[in-house]
Amino acid sequence: MRPKSVFSVLLTCALLLCAFPVVKVEADREVQTSAASAILYHPASESFLCEKNADLRRGIASTTKIVTALTVLERDEDLDRTVTIPPEACGVEGSSLYLKAGETMTVRELLYGLLLASANDAASALAILDSGTVDRFAERMNETAVSYGLSDSHFANPHGLDAEDHYSTAKDLAKITAAALENETFRAIVSTKRYAIEGADGTTRYLRNHNKMLDLFPGCIGVKTGFTKKCGRCLVTAAERDGEMLIAVTLNAPNDWNDHAALLEYGFSLLEKRTLLQPGEYSIELPVLNGTAETVSVRNSEAIALALPKGSPLPERAVKLPRFLAAPLKEGEIVGSVEYALNGKTVGYSPLVASVAVGEIKYKKGFFHDR
Repeated sequence: MRPKSVFSVLLTCALLLCAFPVVKVEADREVQTSAASAILYHPASESFLCEKNADLRRGIASTTKIVTALTVLERDEDLDRTVTIPPEACGVEGSSLYLKAGETMTVRELLYGLLLASANDAASALAILDSGTVDRFAERMNETAVSYGLSDSHFANPHGLDAEDHYSTAKDLAKITAAALENETFRAIVSTKRYAIEGADGTTRYLRNHNKMLDLFPGCIGVKTGFTKKCGRCLVTAAERDGEMLIAVTLNAPNDWNDHAALLEYGFSLLEKRTLLQPGEYSIELPVLNGTAETVSVRNSEAIALALPKGSPLPERAVKLPRFLAAPLKEGEIVGSVEYALNGKTVGYSPLVASVAVGEIKYKKGFFHDR
C-alpha cells in the first residue's frame, strides 16, 4: 500500500474538522451556539450561567415528553402494572413503537418507549390511560407546569407534534428538567442507552436512546431529543462532573451536539468549590436551664461546601437555635443548625451540637441533687 502524501493527510484532517467543528471555550467569555434559543443551568445554585433568547416562547418538539413523563410518574405509583393499548393511541404520526390496539404492555415499558425511542404512540397511550383522553392529559401537563413555576409554557398534547398553543422556553425546559431528574425512575430511564420490550406474542422491540450525547460527552446522564420541521432540532441534556450537575437546552439548533458539548464544558469551567464553613468554625455559648453547668458550647459538626459560579455572591447564612437549652444534654446532641440559602432554597446545612454532656439538677422536697 502506498503511503499517503502529506497533502492527502492534511486534506483528510481538514474535512474531519469541517464535519465535526471543535469549539474552544474560555471561562471568561460566553460560548456561541447555533441555537435560536439556549440556556445553561446549574440547579444546585439555581444559576443560569449562559442564555440566549431563553425566555422566548417556541415549539419544543419531543422535548415535551419530559413533562409527559414527569406528569405520569407523579401520579402512577405502580409502573409495572400491565395495561391494554387503546385504539386511539395507535397510528400516531412520527416516531413510533408501532403499537397495536389491544396488546398489553407495562407503564414502565411505555415510559422507556416514550423517552428512548421518542414514540408518539407511547405518549398518546400514556395520556389516554392516565386521563381518559389526550386533551384531558394535556390539562394535567399544564397543571404540572404551573406547580413547578413555569410561566411561559403551555401544552396541547403529550408528544410535541406541532400545535399553535403548544410551546415553552429554554428557561422553562431547564427548570422542569431539573425537577424531573430528582425522580429516580425518570433519571434511570433517560440515562439508559438500550432497552428491550418483550411482547406477549414472543416478539421483542429493541429500543435505542436517540440522545447521542450519552456517548459523545463524558458524564452525560440524559435527557431528551426533539425534532419537527417547524421547531427544528431541539435538545435537552444533563451532565455531571465532580458531583455537580449542569443542564443545557437548545431550541432550533442545527449544530446541537457540538453546541451542548461547548455549553457543558463552559459551564463546568465556571464552577468553583467553596468551603462556607469548617467543622467547629461556628461556636456559641448557650444558657442551660436546670443544668449542672450554667452554659454549654454549641458548635457545627459538619463542613459546608458547595460549587458556585465564579464571582457569584455567597449564599445567605441563617443560624437556627433556641435562646436557651434545657438539661439533660448529651454530648453531640443536635440542638440547632447552620443553613445557607440561595433564592430561598437551602443549599447547605450543618447540625449544631452540644460539645459536652450537661446533667440535670433534680429538686425534691426542698433539696436538690445531681443526676
